[in-house]
Amino acid sequence: MQQTQIETAAQTIWQHWNNATQMESLPKDCRPQDRAEGYAIQAVLAQLVGQEVVGWKIAATSIAGQQHIGVDGPIAGRLFANRVLAGGATLSLDGIAMRLAEAEFTFRFRDALPKRAEPYSVEEVLAAVDTLHPAIEIPDSRYHEVARAGAPQLIADDACASWFLLGAATTADWRSLDLAAHRVQAYRHDALVAEGSGANVLGDPRIALTWIANELSRYDDGLQAGQFVTTGTCVVPMPIAPGDHLRVDFGVIGVIDVSFT
Repeated sequence: MQQTQIETAAQTIWQHWNNATQMESLPKDCRPQDRAEGYAIQAVLAQLVGQEVVGWKIAATSIAGQQHIGVDGPIAGRLFANRVLAGGATLSLDGIAMRLAEAEFTFRFRDALPKRAEPYSVEEVLAAVDTLHPAIEIPDSRYHEVARAGAPQLIADDACASWFLLGAATTADWRSLDLAAHRVQAYRHDALVAEGSGANVLGDPRIALTWIANELSRYDDGLQAGQFVTTGTCVVPMPIAPGDHLRVDFGVIGVIDVSFT
């Protein structure tokens, strides 16, 4: 793609995001054909948003997530400062089309993992992590039919990023936990509506974390110190509606909740 095509695609996505509208797809003359083009558009979109990139999300780390958006593997997107809330917040669903919530393990980095030719190992990635947090993501898309857009267009669309709720850092010794086997339960008005485990996140949230370190090393400038990464939903995405109160229990890791209007 030429730079003008990349910029046109980013401006089109940003216009729909800003206006809370959706499209069928990007125009054919500025539609990305591979991951590299998708990430190039996403980078220009971030400039248009004009907010600090405080973290990254991984979409489609579970089979359910991949089926929902019609891809066969994970994709990465930026999380912006003005769309990150603390647990316990109240969030308006106005302008959010997908209306789903996802329960996620989120890691904050103490050290940067810059771009390099050699892939990062799980051990290297974990050594750079500072804290683990319970979190809830509220994704959305600028496409009418997400499952038909394809991975390059979804990457350009910031991997369906929208709102994000970050819980307090756990005080548990999380490095000694089996995160793949760790159970997570989600409640709507105190009724259990979903449960799963870290195994739903590429087999283990730590594997997902290593995947994004290498994805951003290949297609971007790597992970920065202080940024966090949310590793994808460990339960089937949950429908939400105004008036709902959602509480997600990560056991010893912590609890996070959100209310919707």
